[in-house]
Amino acid sequence: MCRKPGEQMAVTKTLKRKICLIGEGGVGKTSLIKRYVFDQFSDGYLITIGTKVTKKEIKIKDPMSQEDTIITMLIWDIMGQKGFREILRDAYFYGAQGAIAVCDVTKKETLTELGGWIISLSEVSRNVPLVFIGNKCDLVDQAQLTFKDVRAFAANYPDPTVFLSSAKTGVNVNLAFRTLAEKMIKKDYQNKGRKK
Repeated sequence: MCRKPGEQMAVTKTLKRKICLIGEGGVGKTSLIKRYVFDQFSDGYLITIGTKVTKKEIKIKDPMSQEDTIITMLIWDIMGQKGFREILRDAYFYGAQGAIAVCDVTKKETLTELGGWIISLSEVSRNVPLVFIGNKCDLVDQAQLTFKDVRAFAANYPDPTVFLSSAKTGVNVNLAFRTLAEKMIKKDYQNKGRKK
């Protein structure tokens, strides 16, 4: 690309961020990742064995400097069974810089169980930015949880952001991941301010 003489080239920051999806097995963590990264959905349920890492670049405006920022999101998916949470948690959560906490709106208990996941995460990676998702909102007739229920639970944590989403239809999936990216950038600035 040719530039005019004296024209400044736009600065684009590039960052890498590790994010984890947390929640019980079957809430749709893998489906949310597939929808976000590949824009795909499958009705078949496959249990995630161990962990899987998927990568996606997202371009956002840095809310403070207004610079274009490209974030390479390294999205970690883990099997949701409780026993494996304890076995794998140190390796899975180490270095995490953000997390999406996922419950299934058709299964009330999956919201309560998020508390244990968040404790495990914070014991390894301290207080990382969180976004809460009530997934499967397309299954209206089977819903046991409302937006209000998920928001009331999330209110127990700092700076709660809540979405009802559907990996099947794609509603709010991109928005949830983008919101987490913006929260991580904001936290970078807060941390820089404390170091001064």
